[in-house]
Amino acid sequence: MLPWYEDDRLWAGLEAHLFDEERKKAAIEEVDQVLKLLRLGKGSEVLDLCCGPGRHSLELARRGFKVTGVDRTERYLEKARLEAASQGLTVKFVRDDMRTFRRCAAFDGAINLFTSFGYFEDPEDDRLVLRNLLESLRPGARLVLDMVGKENIGRTFTPKDWVEYPDGSFFLAERRVLPGWTMIRNRWIILRGGEKAEFDFSHRIFSAAELEALLKQEGFTVEGIFGGLDGSPYDLAAKRLVVVARA
Repeated sequence: MLPWYEDDRLWAGLEAHLFDEERKKAAIEEVDQVLKLLRLGKGSEVLDLCCGPGRHSLELARRGFKVTGVDRTERYLEKARLEAASQGLTVKFVRDDMRTFRRCAAFDGAINLFTSFGYFEDPEDDRLVLRNLLESLRPGARLVLDMVGKENIGRTFTPKDWVEYPDGSFFLAERRVLPGWTMIRNRWIILRGGEKAEFDFSHRIFSAAELEALLKQEGFTVEGIFGGLDGSPYDLAAKRLVVVARA
């Protein structure tokens, strides 16, 4: 049986939920914020690891950066390539696993956004991803990691919720924190056109201190911990956990 993150049915079913028009539009402001954190020079080379359908990759390319977007889901990459072509943008979209993708000292900055870290059952795989990122960055280059932190989850945890979309489809979510607060187990159900698709998966969750320690152990220098890409404090009002680390 395939691990959940290699199940293309999952990513196809979740596409409308994860990448709706509102999120596509939000990429403009998110890239504004990311660039302030990365402190990149004009024409820098940027890695968008787990780029999905390329909403951040395309926006970075639009601003003159040399972008490589990496994802394992061909469906998303094909859409990203078509969108890039339609807009006259040049982006290198690469199908690869984040545990194997590595380009020695090739990038001036890297981003891993939208809770795209901590997918794997074995914690050593998370370390491997960070080692690959460190090797792929030039000395002094920065990485921006963005996810929902353990502190956020503890404060706002909702065991169940659901969303109805304009097309009449429904998205239902059920969540359970595993013992020790190491991972969160999700059960997602999509109801569309009389059809039901159900997915069960887990991902690792990190506190700010745990993520900082992990990055330092793998050779990064942590420059800042924030409550959003806007650089706000990681406090009780924080909605995200964003860490800026330097190679």
